[in-house]
Parts: sequence; structure tokens; C-alpha cells
Amino acid sequence: MATHKICILGGSGFVGRHLAERLSQGGHSVRILTRNRERNRENLLVLPGVEVVEADVHDPIALEKQLEGCNVVINLVGILNENKPGREDYPPERHGDFEKNHIELPRLVANTCGHLGIPRLLHMSALGANPIGPSAYLRSKGIGEEIIRQSGENSAEMGHFNYLTGPKLLWGRGLKVTSFRPSVIFGEGDRFFNRFAQLLRSIPFFIPMAGTNAKMQPVWVEDVVSAYVQSIDDEKTYGKAYDLCGPKVYTLGELMAYTQSLIGTHRAIVPLGNFVGNLQASIMEKLPGKVLTRDNLRSLSVDNICTRKDLADVFHIQATAIESVVPGYLRKKGARAERLAEIRNRRA
Repeated sequence: MATHKICILGGSGFVGRHLAERLSQGGHSVRILTRNRERNRENLLVLPGVEVVEADVHDPIALEKQLEGCNVVINLVGILNENKPGREDYPPERHGDFEKNHIELPRLVANTCGHLGIPRLLHMSALGANPIGPSAYLRSKGIGEEIIRQSGENSAEMGHFNYLTGPKLLWGRGLKVTSFRPSVIFGEGDRFFNRFAQLLRSIPFFIPMAGTNAKMQPVWVEDVVSAYVQSIDDEKTYGKAYDLCGPKVYTLGELMAYTQSLIGTHRAIVPLGNFVGNLQASIMEKLPGKVLTRDNLRSLSVDNICTRKDLADVFHIQATAIESVVPGYLRKKGARAERLAEIRNRRA
């Protein structure tokens, strides 16, 4: 595989750190844009060929400066909750953090790639993303994914609604796009099982929880990363979107019970109905950390599972079960931290 000059937006996050490590191992030159360079020195700057640049990705001038000279751009930026929510008299994804990060940023990235003649763009969407989905999160992710799709080659010929609005519609510049729609992503450093473990350890006796019957199909971060890396030079992935899931479907309640079995807690998990669940979420979304919001509950109303096997059928990746990975990082220091320590020792 050819080596590339790759810029990752959101590269200092959970998926981005794993992806940067894999790309570094592959000999690629990687530039990661982040809001706080010093905070990410330990995890990222030890990787050969990786530079971490402090930049505001929402600033068109700053973004163009950092993307110049790259031939692959990967957008991993995404948020689960808003600090600045949309206005009540607009759809919730409008004029808030979801619109800024999931709609306006993909539009800016696509147009900047078109302006600079960058040929390849990979985009992180979400399973269930849909412009008319039940939650602001899923709607904004769906619109962002549609923006990316319409920014690809021949998109100007499509007759349906255009989301690539703005003063410049930079189509026809040879941009080849691929989107990925993963289910819940797990792995060392995740905010899923680790957050469950923290919650279960901190609350005594029992945990009242809404959405325990919601179905999901967790996918290992390294499998997601493998799909990204393979797709960079794979022409058959151009213009496509792929659903990425693990091998097994679980309910949220089952995943919480599994977490308990690993960390040794014995809290009773009390399922809540819709009314009480929404009441709980309306309180919890005002607390620091926003463990659960009403918009999260609306997202959970859609099963987060795959109807096809893109990992296996397209990328020839055998999806990894949670039972093969999660015990290693919930019970002890994970393997990735050890690999980073080895890299540091070699460079010392």
C-alpha cells in the first residue's frame, strides 16, 4: 500500500488515537488537529511520523492551512451531547453543538478538500444516522453524512435535496468519499464500558436505568480502524457508506450486567418505563458529565444493530467479540499502554 500524508480531525479522541497508531505503523505521515496539543503529548507524540497541531478546525482559514499538502483527510469529529443546545423554536440539531460539529464541519471539510484538490475523504458517521431520525444526534449525523456523500464525484448530477449549501459548491474536483457507520465502539480507553464500570462502582445498592431493552451490537475499535486503513486505497469503497458491527447483539441491560461480572460489583439494575426514564434523563442531563440525556433516550429508541455484514463481506475482517477484549482492559492495564511504553523506551 502507498504511503500518504494524512490529516485527522478528531484524532486525539478514542478512535483517533488507535487509528493514528495504526497509520504510524504503516509508515504514513499523520497530522492530528486538536484543541489542546499539550494534553495529547504522551499518547500521540511518541508515535513515529505523527505530528500534533493545535488548531481550530471550525476556522476556515486555519483548516485550509492545515489540510494543505495532505492527500487524505479523515474526519472523526463527533459529540454525543450538546453543551450549547439548539433553540427550542428550531429542530434540535439547529444552531447548537450538533449542528456545528456534525453538519457545518463536514460541509467545511468537504468544501476545503474540494478547494485544495485533496482526492480522498473518510468520514465517521453513526449507525442509525438519518436526516429524519428520532433524535437530534441521529438527525445531525445523518445530514452530515449526506453532505459528505453529495460532495463526492458526480454528486452535482443527483436530483434530490442538496445539503451542500453555501456560497461555494466545489463539486467535480475528484473527491472520493467513504463514510462509516459503526455501532457502539469498545476498546481500551473507550467511554462505554469504562463509563459503565465507573457508574457501577460509584452508586451503591441499585441503579435505576432507562433504555435497558435497547439493542446494540458493539464493535471493537481495532476492527473499525482496520476498515478505515483498508479503504484508503480501495477503489471499490469510493462513494460508499458501511455499517460496522460486532458479532453479537446485546441489550443495554445485558451489557451492564456483563460489566458487573468483570469488575465484581453486585448492583441491582432497575429498568425504568418511558415516563420515569425521561424524568431521570431530564435531571441527569443537567449534571456534570451528562451520563444520560433525553436526546440519548430518543437515540436508544432505534436498535443500534446491523442488517448486513460489511466488516466480513467488504473488508474480510472477522468481527471481534467483547468477551475477547473487554476483560483485558477492565481488569488490568491494557496492552495498548504497554505498546506505547515500549515505543517510548525505544526512542529514549
